[in-house]
Amino acid sequence: MHDCDVVIVNYNSGNLLSSCIASVVAGGGDSVIVVDNASHDQSLAALQKNFPAEPWLRIIRNDKNLGFAKACNLGAMAGSGRYLLFLNPDSTLEPAALARMIAVLESHNSFGMVGGFLRGPDGLEQPGGRRVFPTPRRAFMRAFGLSRLGKVFPSLMSDFLLHREPLPGTPVSVEAISGACMLVKREAVEAVGLWDEGYFLHCEDLDWCMRFRQKGWKILFVPDAKVVHHKGGCSHSCPIFVEWHKHRGMVRFYRKFFQHQYPGVLMWLVVLGVWLRFGLVAAYHTARRAGRALGFGSR
Repeated sequence: MHDCDVVIVNYNSGNLLSSCIASVVAGGGDSVIVVDNASHDQSLAALQKNFPAEPWLRIIRNDKNLGFAKACNLGAMAGSGRYLLFLNPDSTLEPAALARMIAVLESHNSFGMVGGFLRGPDGLEQPGGRRVFPTPRRAFMRAFGLSRLGKVFPSLMSDFLLHREPLPGTPVSVEAISGACMLVKREAVEAVGLWDEGYFLHCEDLDWCMRFRQKGWKILFVPDAKVVHHKGGCSHSCPIFVEWHKHRGMVRFYRKFFQHQYPGVLMWLVVLGVWLRFGLVAAYHTARRAGRALGFGSR
């Protein structure tokens, strides 16, 4: 498909991995690179059973979980296509999605990255597919529910997620898209650099979007390139682990790009707020697990 390498980072995604790759093939993809982060389920065995000895399929097996960013970089360096599609294994492309995203990316020299319309199995648009950067102020507003007042006070309390905004009829420029479905020009990657491996899981996509924009590359959301995303399909079994790295990634993102706006004590307050939120989220998941163990909420 127009010299495009599809990079899929796998970690215990079960049968979702094979379904994801089947959708890529159905959409015309002919170069798939799976980077496995030491999965201990049967996802790779199922993949090899469903796609035995296919020349277009390459599997890189890591002996430990290297994190999402580093695995993406391994996949990017293993390919040579003009385009790179980073796709979560818990996602499936609708038949025309890949061709449509490539067509948009090819349509202007300044376009460096595009993302599709992420929706759940229920058909509803998911958060994160199109967004503005979550500055500390915006994140604070969302964390404490104040972003609900964004329609009344848009300049003060607007959300950084745009999924509640009307769906545009044509591709539109946005500040950031989701790493669950991210198509980039290799030319742009060579100018911007690879993913920041200082992130283990979460926020590395925001970092890359920020760096693309800093280098003058435009990012577009393509509403008619539809992708079904079974969000959390690979992480539901270890929510506290995921939340730890999500909050750690957010701290790295803030320090890297907003240190000049939040110097000294202000940045420490931002960091403290992030970790306080992690404590609340971790306590919630711990209580849920304890409740299930005691037989509560089992239905």
